[in-house]
Amino acid sequence: MPARTVYLDHSATTPTDPRVVEAMLPYFSDVYGNPSSAHRFGRDAENAVETARETVARILNCQPSEIVFTSCGSESDNLAMRGAGWTARQQGRGLHLVTTPLEHPAVGKTVQQMADLMGFERTIISVDKTGVVDVEDFANACRPGTTVASVMYANNEVGSIQPIPQLAALAHERGAWFHTDAVQAAGQLTLDVQKLGVDMLSLSAHKFYGPKGVGALYVRNGIELVPSQSGGSHEAGRRSGTHNTPLIVGLAKALAIAYDEFDAYTTHYCQMRDSLIDGVLNRVPGSQLTGHPVNRLPSHASFVFDGVDGNALLMHLDLKGVAASSASACKTGNPEPSGVLLALGYDRQTAGSSLRLTVGRQTTTEDVDYAVQTLVEAVEKVRRLNREIV
Repeated sequence: MPARTVYLDHSATTPTDPRVVEAMLPYFSDVYGNPSSAHRFGRDAENAVETARETVARILNCQPSEIVFTSCGSESDNLAMRGAGWTARQQGRGLHLVTTPLEHPAVGKTVQQMADLMGFERTIISVDKTGVVDVEDFANACRPGTTVASVMYANNEVGSIQPIPQLAALAHERGAWFHTDAVQAAGQLTLDVQKLGVDMLSLSAHKFYGPKGVGALYVRNGIELVPSQSGGSHEAGRRSGTHNTPLIVGLAKALAIAYDEFDAYTTHYCQMRDSLIDGVLNRVPGSQLTGHPVNRLPSHASFVFDGVDGNALLMHLDLKGVAASSASACKTGNPEPSGVLLALGYDRQTAGSSLRLTVGRQTTTEDVDYAVQTLVEAVEKVRRLNREIV
């Protein structure tokens, strides 16, 4: 057994806050009615769902009617892209989609499928070495017939934050709807949709200390989505499926905690992140920070290393009790290098050496010190083994 365990993979998932678990518990057993039922049991559950919707709307600075509850961030992304794209096609507005090479597969693969199988066109715009969108390229890509543009608020692999208000305004000038995947940003950056200027925004509860299996999608009033999941007319006809009352309550409670205690949490994240970055760059030869050096998520540190295989590094860290990711959690164990890092201009070998370390509420200075020391030893060991094999 390792001497210490340190969890530094909060971008993959976070532990559910005990206050969130407590808030959810009655809705598994005591308030168990179907929110669509007309009797008292159903009305009690419906009241919980609608109260949660009001809480989310308050934090996003929007109307409760603009919140759609889903099963996860991926479903929210899928519903936004397909639903808005199909609606625009029905309205004869066009078939052109704009996105980036940095998107989560829930956006990237959905857009690819729409292009391959549904007759849509797509433009994938360029990004710079730090993972920030080229604004001029984005503006040029949004042409007549562009219906939906989607740019991730903050990247899950390198942590870079995009100029969302500027991009949304440019999309609107060209008659396009703008969606942002804010799954990583929630709890760490503002979600005020009026300030961001977005038309659609995706969330996932387990990224901000809520339960897995529940998400939300903000859809600005006036945008009609063709549902990608058919059935009963739940969520004002935008998404079918019985409401998961306990998890919806948990999402709202977790989001409320994250923003009620926002300043304390983000200050802590930044302190732990900066200590981690300084320790790695100063103590690990041949290390390089990926993503934007300043304009990045408060909790997020990501690196590449000379002469190191990222998956081998993960294994050595895990043996010493340090939980981390190579690129995104969705790609861990995949021998292929990160497509995000390739888009940033790294060669395949360097992109294959990626490591993501993301801090959380419970991360301590001692955790960071242990992780850095363990990383120093692990990098040296992997390099030594590589030399012996050669």
